[in-house]
This record gives sequence, structure tokens and C-alpha cells, in this order.
Amino acid sequence: MSGLALIVDHEACWGCMACEVACKKENRVEPGLKFIRVSDQAVHLRHGKPYFSYQVDACRHSECAGTPCVAVCPTDAISVRADGVVVMDMDDCVACDLCPPACPYDAIVFNARLGVTQKCNMCHGRIDAGLIPACADNICLAHCIYFGDPAQIRESIEAKRRVRDRC
Repeated sequence: MSGLALIVDHEACWGCMACEVACKKENRVEPGLKFIRVSDQAVHLRHGKPYFSYQVDACRHSECAGTPCVAVCPTDAISVRADGVVVMDMDDCVACDLCPPACPYDAIVFNARLGVTQKCNMCHGRIDAGLIPACADNICLAHCIYFGDPAQIRESIEAKRRVRDRC
């Protein structure tokens, strides 16, 4: 796949949840719903020291193989833009609830109050204005959320991991 990506270096995540807060504020996400979710994974020893690991789940956009949510949507409410961003048009959603189980990242939520499903649209309005998604806009204390070209992001993550592994 090609296009813009939102990639998280899970090994670097501190679990601060600043990304969740930025997303909720930017997208006015209702209480109880999350478009990006940080969860505790495990505590184990690494180099003889306690190591806490976290998982950040959100739509992978251009990095999602086959975009199964798009394939199951009967109304084309979910589509892939030319830049690889997977967007949902809530006006076209009929709340059939087929997309949440199709998403391999558990990144689509049902909003019972509105009667629609919702997901991360990668802050496409910000992207269109030349900005980056709120969760990746220097809000992450660990600087583990990246936005842009997937190949460049992976190179950057690997370089940082090599430095971390020396410590």
C-alpha cells in the first residue's frame, strides 16, 4: 500500500494517553468512545529493569491490508482517499454495524446516541489544511506517534530503537 500513514512505535509508548485526549478534543468524540485507544499490555523485565508495554490501537489507514471496513460497507460510507486516508461519512452510515467486526484493529466504534459508527478519519481536515493529525502533532510525550510516508517512518523508528537498545 502507499499513501499517508499513522504509525505508532509501541515499544516507545509511555501510556500517557495524551493522544487519546488530543483526538477527543480535536474530533469532539463523545464520552465513552475513543478513536485511538491506549491499553496496558504487560510488565516484564528488560535488561534487568521493569519494562511497561502499551498498545495503541487506531485505524491504520494506508497501512491496513485490503481495508476490510470499506469492502463490507453497503452504502460506501467508508472510503479511501487518494492519499490513503480511510474516511467515514456519517451522513451515509446506516448503522448496519458490519464494519466494526471487519476492522482488524478494533478501531471502529458504534455511537448509540447518533445511531452511526465512527472511526479515526486521520484528522483529514487538518491534513487538507497542511497540518498533521492531532495525535501526532507533537502531543505525544514519548514521540512515538508518526505521520507521513510509511517507509520514512519505519526508518526513523528503527534508528531510534537502535539508540534505545544501547541504553
